[in-house]
Amino acid sequence: MSRIVVIGATGHIGTYLIPRLVRAGHEVVAVTRGASEPYLPDSAWRRVERVTIDRTAEEAKGAFGTAIADLQPDIVIDNICFTLDSARQLAEALKGRVRHLLHIGTIWTHGFSEVVPTPEDVTKRPFGEYGVQKAAIEDYLLGLARRDGFPITVLHPGHIVGQGWSPLNPAGHFDDAAFQTIARGQTLALPNFGMETVHHIHADDIAVLLMLAMDNWSVSVGEAFHAVSPGAVTLRGYAEAMYRWFGKEPALTFHPWEEWKAMQTPENAQATWEHIARSPNSSIAKGRRLLGYAPRYSSLAAVQESVAWLIANGKLAL
Repeated sequence: MSRIVVIGATGHIGTYLIPRLVRAGHEVVAVTRGASEPYLPDSAWRRVERVTIDRTAEEAKGAFGTAIADLQPDIVIDNICFTLDSARQLAEALKGRVRHLLHIGTIWTHGFSEVVPTPEDVTKRPFGEYGVQKAAIEDYLLGLARRDGFPITVLHPGHIVGQGWSPLNPAGHFDDAAFQTIARGQTLALPNFGMETVHHIHADDIAVLLMLAMDNWSVSVGEAFHAVSPGAVTLRGYAEAMYRWFGKEPALTFHPWEEWKAMQTPENAQATWEHIARSPNSSIAKGRRLLGYAPRYSSLAAVQESVAWLIANGKLAL
């Protein structure tokens, strides 16, 4: 078994990943910047070594990568790397000192969808600071693998879903009012014809894919894999399914983008634009072929589990 350091250990992915690692017999070190707790309780956390490191502060001193390397990991899983400088500092410190580094990227490295489902190896034209930085990180890390044999695997999640937080909703943003509208059988307005796509992934399926990548080291190193559900959903299809899940008949209206935008708060409109401008629809064929990746959750099943949790915990008033 391995000594595994997980950076950003109590967030979306870590909530599901850490218990799986512990139960698989690994020695787990959870690195966080404070005393944050995972979204869901699990007795496995009692067997986890907790280490507090403020990544931003340590990176400013040029010390974060060394601090991680000094924990003497066999494997490092980095859930919260967002800039090229951050990735470079960690990778340089880990060269020759770890068996495997797994980096969490994003399907937004693709920018606009051109071919769907989109495979990993198409030419990428990202836009927006987040997508551009994540694409630069991927290029850098996979370049290290090609040139120097650096043991890196990159996973690109879609819209992460799980118990404990609000999922991306059928209007393309994160305001739970959209789910309230649906649950009450009221009319939900969608932009355009509602045919843009979103692509969810349950955080536990990301955890499984991370473990498959570790267990299949020889084929995962130097590669990038999409971490998404088996199929993207259109806004319209997503909305109609949620109405029926709540026992209601779909009640949708459709509006040209500028008209729809004027009906929303600026924050919601911007979030929706960020998602539907990209309209991700990503292929998992490579993960299936090389790693045996078989997501347990469809997009809708993942969302419905999350919404059920929100309702059960009094976080979504119907």
